[in-house]
Amino acid sequence: MSASNPTLITFVIYIAAMVLIGFMAYRSTNNLSDYILGGRSLGSVVTALSAGASDMSGWLLMGLPGAIYMSGLSESWIAIGLIVGAYLNWLFVAGRLRVQTEHNGDALTLPDYFASRFEDKSGLLRIISAVVILVFFTIYCASGIVAGARLFESTFGMSYETALWAGAAATIAYTFVGGFLAVSWTDTVQATLMIFALILTPIIVLLATGGVDTTFLAIEANDPSNFDMLKGTTFIGIISLMGWGLGYFGQPHILARFMAADSVKSIAKARRISMTWMILCLGGTVAVGFFGIAYFSAHPDVAGPVTENHERVFIELAKILFNPWIAGVLLSAILAAVMSTLSCQLLVCSSALTEDFYKTFLRKSASQVELVWVGRAMVLLVALIAIAMAANPDNRVLGLVSYAWAGFGAAFGPVVLISVIWKKMTRDGALAGILVGAITVIVWKHFEVLGLYEIIPGFIFASLAIYLVSLMGQPSTGMVQRFEAAEKDFHLNK
Repeated sequence: MSASNPTLITFVIYIAAMVLIGFMAYRSTNNLSDYILGGRSLGSVVTALSAGASDMSGWLLMGLPGAIYMSGLSESWIAIGLIVGAYLNWLFVAGRLRVQTEHNGDALTLPDYFASRFEDKSGLLRIISAVVILVFFTIYCASGIVAGARLFESTFGMSYETALWAGAAATIAYTFVGGFLAVSWTDTVQATLMIFALILTPIIVLLATGGVDTTFLAIEANDPSNFDMLKGTTFIGIISLMGWGLGYFGQPHILARFMAADSVKSIAKARRISMTWMILCLGGTVAVGFFGIAYFSAHPDVAGPVTENHERVFIELAKILFNPWIAGVLLSAILAAVMSTLSCQLLVCSSALTEDFYKTFLRKSASQVELVWVGRAMVLLVALIAIAMAANPDNRVLGLVSYAWAGFGAAFGPVVLISVIWKKMTRDGALAGILVGAITVIVWKHFEVLGLYEIIPGFIFASLAIYLVSLMGQPSTGMVQRFEAAEKDFHLNK
């Protein structure tokens, strides 16, 4: 354990700092809007880095470098798809959603926005969308807890059960106490830590393997096809990987960042910061896996852990090439990636339960103080359910991340995108979109049709359903007027 003492100390300092930020945010949390949307007060830097960090979970520093290490550059199509999808989301949805939520009852959550935007008096749209959020996000939260447990297990030699609680406790603490502001402020710190790790590590690996030319020659000697972007791919395979980008339009934890920006004016600057951060992080991730091929080919004596589990490539390079204190900081970046995503997901689930069930159906007259404490209780409840789901070390929860991403992307993506650009969309169109998107993902996944990632047919069929069903009805005058007022506001202030 002595070798990992500096790493342990670094982890403890890092976690203590995150919890301290939670208590600082606690002092700025006076009502439910503060707790679940930060009182719409985020500036462009925090909006940008928080959106990025909440998106990039443990796969950024474990899954993707591992895939590149095993198969070469042909695995980088997913990174290209994500960059395109994130950019289009910032361009078409971010500013408009910020304005539309304000004009539609100052909505705090996606179900809240759908109910106000489409004047859904029945509550059906709110209930269905809140249920979709709870089902998919509880799975998502469990996957984050598994990733955190694996990190603690491999870094400190803990048992899986102990690592499970150690990994989850800090995230639950600062989300419980500080709510959205704590999550956003910690995300900003975590995003900075992640980009530092992903720029520094590939540079040091390059130096350790003798520079660019020597490294590329070593990678080619290992297997020339490592450079082939099309190795082992099919047209459907590439489309499926690129299709991940479609998911951005429907991810509640990312869309919440747009809703919380202090104004539409902040969005353009936030887009530039966020996309720069994302491109550098994904480029660094690909470089870590790719240069790792050269390093471990030249040093087979230390390649054992990576051969056993290729997702450890970043962890092992950090441990081998850096002073233990620096390695501790770099490994904290993995914890940061896990914690930043998990905290956002816990908060979105808490907001759905508090705003869309408790306040709407159980306690319409609840005070703001009561709602904030109900929100905190819901964070705890969802976290405990997710920990229970993650308790079996052999479960396949991590494999369900792509399923949850597809579920949100297809169920909510077309509804969100079309609702902010087309004034003739109706409530029935929105309902049809959510149901068709979710059902297509479930059925397509079950039958694995053509080997195509289920988000693509889900997104297409949901969009068609929204368009065709909306044409059968007519939006109310109030819906059209609010849409046009928001659109005018957007163009005046962007």
